[in-house]
Amino acid sequence: MKVTILGCYAATPRTLTHPTSQVLEIKNHLFLIDCGEGTQVQLRKQKVRFSKINHIFISHLHGDHFFGLPGLVATFRLLGRVNPLHIYGPKGIKEAVTLLLKLGDSWTNYPLHFHELSSQAPEVVFEDKKVTVTTIPLDHRVYTNGFLFREKVGSRKLEAQAVEAHGIDSCYFQNIKDGKDAPNKAGEIIPNAQLSSDPKPTKSYAFCSDTAYFPKIIAQIKEVTVLYHESTFLESESDLATKTKHSTASQAAKIAESAGVKSLILGHYSTRYDGLQPFKEEAEVYFKPVLLADDGREFEF
Repeated sequence: MKVTILGCYAATPRTLTHPTSQVLEIKNHLFLIDCGEGTQVQLRKQKVRFSKINHIFISHLHGDHFFGLPGLVATFRLLGRVNPLHIYGPKGIKEAVTLLLKLGDSWTNYPLHFHELSSQAPEVVFEDKKVTVTTIPLDHRVYTNGFLFREKVGSRKLEAQAVEAHGIDSCYFQNIKDGKDAPNKAGEIIPNAQLSSDPKPTKSYAFCSDTAYFPKIIAQIKEVTVLYHESTFLESESDLATKTKHSTASQAAKIAESAGVKSLILGHYSTRYDGLQPFKEEAEVYFKPVLLADDGREFEF
């Protein structure tokens, strides 16, 4: 599982920082999460192939999280895209994007599917044989969702030496990977535990931006591999966090600690601060390890 931070700063783009957007690579999927201004340029800088992006998840309709989307949709057209593109986001996102396409007479020449969200409860918005994506309802000034990406449990690992030693015919290999017992050539049933080993542990990624301190999400994100949680402010500006329905670094860490997550990535920093180290220091009072997102940074788990 790999997370590439394209942008992780709040509000306005600057020459050296970009608003929220990131790429999650998980089980051969490449998911784009949020699409602030400058996302296309950042994708190119990180050498992410546009053609591999088939699913885009938008948390909410504030500009620093989706103003880059219409341009990206139009660029796909210019690049001759033919694969369908699925966009998941709050109700209204279809109207916002298609109006610009209409006014510019720039309808896509590829299938464009909008999945508009309005539920106040978690819901599965994408699922295949390898991954599920579930919304995480957040507490912000407008309707906002985070997203929980979970790998599904894979097949058991076939133990070649054990299979050979027990004389198991190859026609039973898939059954063994599926967890079933298998007969040897003498007709004796060999327990699966002697022929295979447990699959690799699954990984999970919870994206939570933007939100006030919201303990209700803790039960849903229990023990995830990685939590990305917004930390717009330091404690010295906690009053602004409350007023704007954002979080501080300390509050993000408290969520991580209560949920028992494996790692915490901080992001969505206010541009009022000169550096990021104070965010890490405040968060580490409550939780470790704390990782600091920054534009262009990659994390592998």
